[in-house]
Amino acid sequence: MNGPEILISFAPGLRLFVSAERRSGRTAVTTDGASSLGHVVESLGVPLTEAGRLLVDGRPVDASHIPAAGETVEVEGVERPQPVPGAPLRFLLDVHLGTLARRLRLLGVDAAYESEDIGDPALAALSAKERRVMLSRDRGLLRRRELWAGAYVYSDRPEDQLRDVLERFAPALAPWTRCTACNGRLTDADKESVRERLEHGTQKTYDVFARCTQCERVYWRGAHHARLEAIVTDALREFGGAAAR
Repeated sequence: MNGPEILISFAPGLRLFVSAERRSGRTAVTTDGASSLGHVVESLGVPLTEAGRLLVDGRPVDASHIPAAGETVEVEGVERPQPVPGAPLRFLLDVHLGTLARRLRLLGVDAAYESEDIGDPALAALSAKERRVMLSRDRGLLRRRELWAGAYVYSDRPEDQLRDVLERFAPALAPWTRCTACNGRLTDADKESVRERLEHGTQKTYDVFARCTQCERVYWRGAHHARLEAIVTDALREFGGAAAR
């Protein structure tokens, strides 16, 4: 038996998630009369991590609202910058976002990363345990109820991914303070204390070093520094208001 019919529309930024016939204006949806509005929205393809306010006949409602016949629903996009209450802003990235993880760490953003595919249930549980925002391009993962918080990564280009995360969440930036390999904190190190970890040419050429307090990896301004400096400079220029100096 068919249930109540509602009219629903989606903000422009959400239309990539829904079928082609729902990408322009309001369309009719027949509900089962028992499922929540949040369930209806997700069943149409939109992860709730990407939905902002849900308006029913112009009034904000919770995702738990049960739609009634004749209601008009508008699904807005998330607020930007998006507040993440209740915990320090930290991220967890899935196996496909290694480059984004390293770039976030380069900027001093706490970004845990799973280099192996541990599975959606384990990722969602880790997000909840450590209260980290799950970043992923996997819509199924973002629909898991165990998640503490999550966000869809819209682009497959690392530079655009970084810009999107910085714009959406406005994390404080503290470049050159995290290990890009393990996410640990960096500390200044004198050459003598790290000499045994350096090749002879590096010992002769460089004098300023940092070391990870967690994995003990050693850093210096080597051949790739100009490229990394450009990433940092661009991020601070565009999102410098959030920078921790």
